[in-house]
Amino acid sequence: MCTVCGCGEGETRIDGKATDAEHEHIGPDGKVYRHRHGDGHGHDGGHGHDGGHGHAHHHHDDTHEHVAPDGTVFRHSHTGHAHHDHDHDHGDHDHVHAHHRPDRPDAIDGGAALNQPRLITIERDILAKNDGLAAVNRRRFAERGVFVLNLMSSPGSGKTTLLTRSLTDLKGRFPVAVIEGDQQTSFDADRIRATGTPAVQVNTGKGCHLDASMVAQAADKLAAEGGFAEDGVLFVENVGNLVCPAGFDLGETHRVVVLSVTEGEDKPLKYPDMFVRADLLVVNKIDLLPHLTFDVERMIGYAQRLNPSLAVIQLSATTGQGLEEWYDWIADGLAEARASHTASAVV
Repeated sequence: MCTVCGCGEGETRIDGKATDAEHEHIGPDGKVYRHRHGDGHGHDGGHGHDGGHGHAHHHHDDTHEHVAPDGTVFRHSHTGHAHHDHDHDHGDHDHVHAHHRPDRPDAIDGGAALNQPRLITIERDILAKNDGLAAVNRRRFAERGVFVLNLMSSPGSGKTTLLTRSLTDLKGRFPVAVIEGDQQTSFDADRIRATGTPAVQVNTGKGCHLDASMVAQAADKLAAEGGFAEDGVLFVENVGNLVCPAGFDLGETHRVVVLSVTEGEDKPLKYPDMFVRADLLVVNKIDLLPHLTFDVERMIGYAQRLNPSLAVIQLSATTGQGLEEWYDWIADGLAEARASHTASAVV
């Protein structure tokens, strides 16, 4: 389980196949290690990655942590552990720890309280590893002059409709490709492929966001299939969620949050991290404003109070109103990416 957001792991599929393909990790020494799950490898840092972790136990000090299904972090040692029951099968990671713990006065609704300092440490480790791989992604994209947009929104904002309309209108102007993220189904990827655009579907299972590793593997698949050209635009449509995607760097050039006028003008205040971290706010479905009481200026004010540098484009993916401003913004970003790529190639 991801201790950052509580989502499940180990269920990610790319175009319907489990993600046991060769991919990269950042090691403790900062080096990039390329491997595949299930091949019995063990890179530095000593975890076995065969679907369940082979913990690297050093018996002189093998104290380590586990996160229980209720989110509680347990810290214990395998040596001298007669003081607690310990059903353990390290082969499949469905092991159960029967730990004795005292009731905590700060327990929530009768449940066990989280050990916050330890949980925060684990969160930092997870985000640090993701950020390391995101940096690798960013370097690889920059070296190819690829302009990468991470599109985020809540479900129903019209993000996929905006994307398919954009892909249709931009066809022939520059190379485009899409990485599509959803928990299940390939419906959105099918809609994107119908425009003639190369796309890879990433199903996250219980996961509520894409991460840098998923994007790295999907980009590799696009490249292997000839759908990932240099000097083009890569759209990454994240899982519909205004919370968790904000916390995970994918190696994108810019973050775009799409908010429809049917969602409520208080969304920036309810989900501030998403708007603080975004570079562009796209206000979608403005054609519906005559039928709503949505105050666009108030919503934009809330968002820019959190993030004064946040750019805003108002549009309707259905009627086409405002789309040219969106396309110009994309073209300008791609021009910058291409110029940077050309300059680095000359050097």
